[in-house]
Amino acid sequence: MPNSDVEKPPDSVELTTSAFTIDQRVHFAGDSRRIGTVKYVGPVEGYSGLWVGVDWDDGEGKHDGSVNGVCYFHAKTPKSASFVRPHNISAGVTVLEALELRYKGTSTKEEEDEMYVLSASNRRVSVQLLGKDKIQDKLSKFEELEGVSLSYLGVSSSGVPGQIGSVLLSLRRLDLTGNLLSDWKSIASICEQLPMLSALNLSHNKLSYDVTGLPMLKNLRIVVLNHTGVQWTQVEVLKHSLPALEELHLMGNELREITPPTSKLVQGFDSLRLLNLEDNLFEDWAEISKLSQLRSLEQLQLNNNNLKDIAYPDHDIMRTPLSGQEQLKQGDKPFQHLCCLLLGGNNINDISAVDSLNYFPNLVDIRLSDNPVADPGKGGVPRFVLIARLAKVQMLNGSEVSPRERKESEIRYIRLVMSKSSNLKEIQQMHPRFAELKVHHGIEDERPSSTGAAGPQKMASGLLSVTLKCVGASIGEKPPLTKKLPATTTVRNCCLADF
Repeated sequence: MPNSDVEKPPDSVELTTSAFTIDQRVHFAGDSRRIGTVKYVGPVEGYSGLWVGVDWDDGEGKHDGSVNGVCYFHAKTPKSASFVRPHNISAGVTVLEALELRYKGTSTKEEEDEMYVLSASNRRVSVQLLGKDKIQDKLSKFEELEGVSLSYLGVSSSGVPGQIGSVLLSLRRLDLTGNLLSDWKSIASICEQLPMLSALNLSHNKLSYDVTGLPMLKNLRIVVLNHTGVQWTQVEVLKHSLPALEELHLMGNELREITPPTSKLVQGFDSLRLLNLEDNLFEDWAEISKLSQLRSLEQLQLNNNNLKDIAYPDHDIMRTPLSGQEQLKQGDKPFQHLCCLLLGGNNINDISAVDSLNYFPNLVDIRLSDNPVADPGKGGVPRFVLIARLAKVQMLNGSEVSPRERKESEIRYIRLVMSKSSNLKEIQQMHPRFAELKVHHGIEDERPSSTGAAGPQKMASGLLSVTLKCVGASIGEKPPLTKKLPATTTVRNCCLADF
């Protein structure tokens, strides 16, 4: 066996037992950020003792679970797995052990040496933290902490029942990003001991598919499940344990479908205001339409998916038979309270899809950047066209649309349309707001003379002729000057020297 296939310990190491089990989450000893999943425990041909086969999350291994033609397990990529001795990996720590490490641990000399800035001459200048001891003393009083971050510390369990609650008496926000948690029952045990907990971040934990048997967590309002492998079927189970949920973040979970258990529309989530589905794999807008009856939903984040279209839900989906408490209230409209829709980084290339956003009753904040439709270099339209076509937008691509920008964009858009076509029927089909905008800005079509045939309608029909006549005798006689100005032009005091 080549030496590169295993992480070989000294020859004196000889182990025969292991506490590790298949699918257990572990991290490399001394590096809690290098996390993987146990896929094999046992002997490896050609080496004595016991080995643990690990499939590493970062993909930085040595093989695919096969060595010298023998397949011990199947890794996710050809180079994401390796064999290690049991003493070289860790099964993690409890929440309170991680708390001690993070908030009561002392800085090493190496860590202190790293606290510097570079001077103008590129020399290291040490940084002194003012009040460091005072801050450290406050953080060490666990009962006073309202927010705790235990990210990437190897947390794998809640520990002894009841201990967390007796220590973290005031905790409201808990960040457990990048740990070894996988069992939902362990997560529930942590939450149950923290009755004031309102925000929980479990991102980058590889969570189990089994979500059954969870208790009611009445105070949790923000839950972050980014990059956890959670699918919508699990979300539907979770909602019954989270009656007060206001924000749910599901980024990077390779979601393609939204699968309500009993109907075509997602029901429940009565308090949910923000749903983050960024960095997933949604392609069909019909999946997004299933969220249209979430009655409190105000912000829907769909950046960086594969969506090609946008459509306001039609009447067919609204007539979907529902049962019992799922009956829709009379007068409910799809996406009734949605005011922010983020669609950046998708594949939308049809301008008619943009027009459909006008049907959303309260939509004022829209992101369309990094879509072909909003990229003039890829055949899309510039910002002023988007503003003109979106009647209610107040925030576009993260930038406020001021009243002045809206007015200028709409007038510029009218000019553009009139310069491209004179066919009224074609204009009405391709530019739904055109007629409305002309009336709003007082721009009329050019009327044909009684003796001539009707010609192309021009922008000039909306302009006023203004003749400026010199009346200052001391300046000398100047010929009258005629200018055509838009009807909305503001005229202020001026002098003849300006003409």
